[in-house]
Amino acid sequence: MRLERDIEALLADMAAERRLAANTLESYRRDLLPFVAYLREQGVDELTGSTKTNVAAYAAKLRRDGRSAATCARALVSIRALYAHLVRSGRMDHDPARFIEPPKAERKPPAALNVADVERLLAAPDTETPAGLRDKAMLELLYATGLRVSELVALQEPDVNVGLAFVRCGGGGGQERIVPIGGYALQSIADYLAAGRPKLLKPGLATTALFLSQRGDGMTRQSFWGILKRYAAAAGLPEGELTPQSLRSSFAAHLLANGADVRAVQEMLGHTSPAATQAYAQSAKLLMKDVYDAAHPRSGKRT
Repeated sequence: MRLERDIEALLADMAAERRLAANTLESYRRDLLPFVAYLREQGVDELTGSTKTNVAAYAAKLRRDGRSAATCARALVSIRALYAHLVRSGRMDHDPARFIEPPKAERKPPAALNVADVERLLAAPDTETPAGLRDKAMLELLYATGLRVSELVALQEPDVNVGLAFVRCGGGGGQERIVPIGGYALQSIADYLAAGRPKLLKPGLATTALFLSQRGDGMTRQSFWGILKRYAAAAGLPEGELTPQSLRSSFAAHLLANGADVRAVQEMLGHTSPAATQAYAQSAKLLMKDVYDAAHPRSGKRT
């Protein structure tokens, strides 16, 4: 049939010009066959007779059928490619899908650890070694302040004021912010500065970086990822689920779950929009539900 032939012509064109893999071409086919079937149900027998209304109605149908925003967006990309092929071949003089906006992807709440998991992670480093003191200070500081990992590894010694209990960091767009530090993190940083950092320093290698690698230079994001992965395994946390963002998320979710003001958390995280901070509110609600299920005698989930 003509509709299906148009799809196959597009796929042949893409295979020849863009050298797409067979699996990619099959993905396009899976997206487009339901679309042309829908057009046929609507009495449209040729793509040249379809309109923007047909495309918009199909996109709405996908959402009504429970398809995710990502699935709908991918289908629309395939449909646009089909119409672009028809325009290039001269069979159509306009693209009915051109100005149809794909649905916005749902904002998933950032993953946050519960307090017990955070405690196990923070207890994992061996503080009898200089590297362990450093790692303990880094983990405690991340959880205490919600810093991004890029901000953490960029810290210089003068950025942390142990006496006044705050850290100065540079956020996105060159915006500097001041974040308070809690007592546990302060103690860990003080221990590291006293007995960890001096032993990690290498003779003749001057640096003001706060957190030093075994080589004596500043810690990198990649190095910290490796450190975090090692301690996640030591703490018995699910492999692959813990990232530096997890501690930033836990910082925000735990504050919100305990009644912190959203605007204050927003400032500490360095978010430019309250909407970005609100995403952590869902994680906070889930954490409160876990606490309720574990503690309330009538929750029905206690063993």
